[in-house]
Amino acid sequence: MIKVHLDTDIGGDIDDLCALAMLLKWSGVEIIGITTVADEGGKRAGYAKYALRVSGRENVPVAAGADVSLGCYRFKPGYPIEEKYWPEPVSPLPGSLDDALGILRNSIEQGAIIIGIGPFTNFFLLDKKYPGLLSQANLYLMGGYIYPPRQGFPQWKNDMDYNVQLDVQSAKHVIEMCNPTLVPLNITVETSLRRAYLRNLSQSVNPLAKIIAVQAEECARDWNNEEKYGKTCVGLPDDTINFQHDSLACAVALGWEGAEIDSVDLRLELKNSWLTETIDEFGKLTKIVTSIDGKSFNDFWADLLVRDL
Repeated sequence: MIKVHLDTDIGGDIDDLCALAMLLKWSGVEIIGITTVADEGGKRAGYAKYALRVSGRENVPVAAGADVSLGCYRFKPGYPIEEKYWPEPVSPLPGSLDDALGILRNSIEQGAIIIGIGPFTNFFLLDKKYPGLLSQANLYLMGGYIYPPRQGFPQWKNDMDYNVQLDVQSAKHVIEMCNPTLVPLNITVETSLRRAYLRNLSQSVNPLAKIIAVQAEECARDWNNEEKYGKTCVGLPDDTINFQHDSLACAVALGWEGAEIDSVDLRLELKNSWLTETIDEFGKLTKIVTSIDGKSFNDFWADLLVRDL
C-alpha cells in the first residue's frame, strides 16, 4: 500500500477536488493525512472533510493549515458560490496550525509521498518548526514556470503560476532548501477536464464524480474556457472546461507512466515581488516534469473516476 499525504487549497479551482477524487479511487493508495493551505477559518478543511465523508473515508485525518490571516499571500483567494458548486452547505473545520503541521510531520515520518497542490506555505512553516525534516520527504509540488508552454497551448507567463506566486517567500525557501519534484505550469496546461466526460461522471455511482460533474458545468459558465482556450488552442480539445493541474501532479507522484522527468540546474530570484526560475549552471539540481501525454492522462483520469473497482 502506497501512503500519501495531500496538502491542498481545495474549494477554489475545481481541480483540487478532481485530484482528491482520483487519489481515493487509485488502487493501492492509502491517504494518511490531508492538510489545507491558504485556508480561511477552516473553510477549505471543511470541503476536504465533506469530500471524504461522502466517499465513506471519514477516517482520514484532516486539518486546516496556514490561514490567510497570517498575511503570507499576495492577495486573499476567493471561492466559487457554495450553493452552486456543492450539493448542501458545508461546515468549516477550523483548527490549529500546530495540529496541521503535526499531521504533516507524522506523514513524512511514516514515509508517505507528500503531494502539494496549493501554495507551499505549510511546507515552509514545517521546515521552520522542524528544520531538516522536509528535506527527507518524497515531495511532489504542482507549480513552477521554467519553460513557456508549447505552441498550441495557453501562452501563459509566470504570473499565472498561482501556487508559486501567491506566496513567493515560501516557494523560494521550499524549492531551494528541500528536494521536490516540480510539476510545472507549462506541463499542466496540456491537460483537460472535458465536457465529453460529464455524462459518465454524472451517471457514476461515485458520489464525488457526480459533484465534479456539477462543478464542471458551473465552472464552464463562470470561466468560459471552452471558448477562451478550447477553441483557440489547437493542442487542447475543443470542449476543454478546465485544466487538471493538480490531478496530474498526483498522478506523477504515484508513478503514472505518461510523464517524463528530468533534472535541471534551477536558479530562483525574487524580482519586483515575483519569483523567476531559470536554468543556470550555478543553480540547484531540481527534478521537473518535462513532458506528458496529455490526452492519455485526461482519459485515464476520467476512466478511473467512474470505474467500478
